[in-house]
Amino acid sequence: MSRIYPNIVPENNLRLPDALTIKHGPAPLLSKFVLEGDKAVRAMGIRLHLRHDFGELVYLNKGEVVKGNWFPVVNMFNPEYCELTPENSYWISGENENGEIVLTLGGRIYYWPETSLEEEARGMFYATQAVGKTCIVTAPAAKMITGVVYCGGAHWVRPDYRGHRLSHLIPRMGRAYVLARWPVDWAIGLVAPILEKKGVTGGYGYKNVSYSIFYPGSRWGDLEVGVAYIPVAEVYRDLDAFLGAELSAFEGGRGFARSSRRTLDEAVTKVSSVPTLHGSNSLS
Repeated sequence: MSRIYPNIVPENNLRLPDALTIKHGPAPLLSKFVLEGDKAVRAMGIRLHLRHDFGELVYLNKGEVVKGNWFPVVNMFNPEYCELTPENSYWISGENENGEIVLTLGGRIYYWPETSLEEEARGMFYATQAVGKTCIVTAPAAKMITGVVYCGGAHWVRPDYRGHRLSHLIPRMGRAYVLARWPVDWAIGLVAPILEKKGVTGGYGYKNVSYSIFYPGSRWGDLEVGVAYIPVAEVYRDLDAFLGAELSAFEGGRGFARSSRRTLDEAVTKVSSVPTLHGSNSLS
């Protein structure tokens, strides 16, 4: 059984701001980021909820897979294959005024005080199906990612809500929530190399990508991913910078101000042939 760092568990399906209890990190920054981010998406008609019922996430995912809008969630976010508890995981649902879920973000907290991502990558990805599976880790950063580690994924935005840079905001909302609840050392994500080339990984807020972790013969084929990572001190700086820049430029009710270039949400939809652990039309 995986170790779990003790933490306060909120009630399932609370509005995200109501679920926030700050036990760690800089309270003024984290509380303001969550409140301002929530205000921004509410202006778009979206309400964010903090949830533990991963069966509902998988149900939603299966329906969107049939429509061609998503890839199947990986095992680390599927309760059929791993022990997902309110103490070690969460997911955020964004619901429109009709009660439809139009965006998601999942998060897992790993407590690795005596091990590292290099040793845990296979079990993290495959969960209970890890026996007999091959995992090759060549990413140098995997050796140093240890302690309390947050892994984000299952990030999806429904096609009609893409193009508003929600892929900038929602992963940061997830990190702000996590850093308030757990004493996180590292935030990571597993991403396809093409996402870094297209600038999508940077849009999520990850400043570093280390290559590679290989999962040959996975259900998604011979998969190569990079380790997108950011230490906690850099997460705080990123949140502060985002709060003062993009959130302050939010156009009420219409999303973030569009640039003349294609937004990251739109770019993600073009990466349809390369499965990833992060992305609006992805394996995540």
